[in-house]
Amino acid sequence: MRQIKAPTFAELYAPKLITVLREGYGFADFRADVISGLTVAIVALPLSMAIAIASGVTPDRGLYAAVIGGFIVSLLGGSRFQVGGPAGAFIVLVALTVQRHGVDGVILATAMAGLFLIAAGLLRLGTYIKFIPYPVTVGFTAGIAVIIFASQLKDLLGITLTTTEPGEFIPKLEALARGLHTANLSAVAVAAVSIAIVVALRKLRPHWPGILIAVVVAALGTWALSLPVETIGTRFGGIPRQLPSPAWPLFSLEKARLVLPDAIAFALLGAIESLLSAVVADGMTGRRHRSNCELVAQGFANIGSALFGGICVTGTIARTATNVRAGARGPISGMLHSVFLLLFMLIAAPLASYIPLAALASVLVIVAWNMAEKQEFATLIRSSRGDATVLLATFLLTIFRDLTEGILVGFALGAVLFINRMAQMTGIEADSPLVTEDRADDGNGDRVPYDASLAADPDVLVYRITGAFFFGAASTVGTVLDSIADTRKAFVVDFAAVPFLDSTAANAMSRVATKAKRQGIRLYITGASPTVRRALLTHGVRPPRARFRETIARAVADIKGHRDKPSPAAAPEGLAAG
Repeated sequence: MRQIKAPTFAELYAPKLITVLREGYGFADFRADVISGLTVAIVALPLSMAIAIASGVTPDRGLYAAVIGGFIVSLLGGSRFQVGGPAGAFIVLVALTVQRHGVDGVILATAMAGLFLIAAGLLRLGTYIKFIPYPVTVGFTAGIAVIIFASQLKDLLGITLTTTEPGEFIPKLEALARGLHTANLSAVAVAAVSIAIVVALRKLRPHWPGILIAVVVAALGTWALSLPVETIGTRFGGIPRQLPSPAWPLFSLEKARLVLPDAIAFALLGAIESLLSAVVADGMTGRRHRSNCELVAQGFANIGSALFGGICVTGTIARTATNVRAGARGPISGMLHSVFLLLFMLIAAPLASYIPLAALASVLVIVAWNMAEKQEFATLIRSSRGDATVLLATFLLTIFRDLTEGILVGFALGAVLFINRMAQMTGIEADSPLVTEDRADDGNGDRVPYDASLAADPDVLVYRITGAFFFGAASTVGTVLDSIADTRKAFVVDFAAVPFLDSTAANAMSRVATKAKRQGIRLYITGASPTVRRALLTHGVRPPRARFRETIARAVADIKGHRDKPSPAAAPEGLAAG
């Protein structure tokens, strides 16, 4: 068997930028990346501001995250086409963190999340994050979509509240319902026109930047008609025309302890979202990303964003897909997207003051609609009761409790259901024919003929275990094996169809071996692979309590030979005999 060589550190963590440059990168590639980078920047500009506003911070912090964090994601990342920046999935978490700990708490939690992501990448946890069940990802994504939609109703309808808008879902809806009479018809009209433009352009001109066009038209209409709607300028005073100087987040041990749960949630969601985005890019291009390298890049990107006052950064599926469709050739496209965003800030910052918040709210409503994965949700509801349970538990907990709680509970339910399904696949058969055909059984390859007397031996009981023998099935299988009949003289357990055995199952076999020896019953283990045999030996399943043979036929022949001897005494078999 050819031994698989373990990947080197460079193979695991070398950024894809280095790979692309080594392969050869010419002017035609650069030109394609310029076009795709500009295309993505046009999409990212309104989205970055809208996500920041929905998260409870000023729009410039979303732009800082896209410029600094997005550049680092592409520079150091393990995906050729990943585009990083603020993501809609973080709106809920960031908004709650702002309410609990203020903007400084968000910045500190972002930096801490970056450290956790770097550690996760260096510990090679990227592969394990992918094991999160599909119903969990669909459930929390749909839950986030519902929360995002609810969070935009105030600006979408121009509702004026006398108190602070609650963060919890039900109190938020109750407060909005009480303030519904204050709805601004001008804001409703701006939102409706913005949504109509995006939907129409997606059908008629799918390659046009519909979101940017809708925002620009809404801003021009608001300015030309002097509509009484809230804008970025009236609420935030506009956005700055330059990047701030980098500065460390305000740190204290007490503050770090308080924001630790939020930082863990940022890191967990960032890892999931970025790796899902990288998988989507792989599926569109036929490439393969480096998951652990991607986590390290996401970590540095979040630290960089925090240094400049930005919010959380992750790989974004919509912008990454846009990058691929626009013809990107490598990570330079994502780096240029950040450069173009910076140029937009430097040149067009004064114009951003005229953007109505209702238009940005309509953008996020469309994002939420696309995030919801409605078809996948309906499919999982119909697929099986277990998948539906995991999906609905994650979905409802995400909406009514907490995103992190929804993911953890959904993952736990998914794991339990998987264990149950695996345990059901583990079977045990007893009293089956021992030899069904002649086969080469000895070391010389001589064929041993079928012996019907072996299959009908009344003193020999044979069990065949099929499937993974692990803690989920150990109780059921162990109970069957433990019921050894006193009338039997020998007992054979065939492991030929057992690919895996854990310590719980090995311990159950140890108890069976002990009982068999106490009752004077000869126990034989047949067909065990080297790995399974090693686990059994480690837990004391060894001569004289148990004997190992390659096949059932050899074990039965040994039993018969031992029974036919004048004296029952026999020397204990060593490991070589097994």
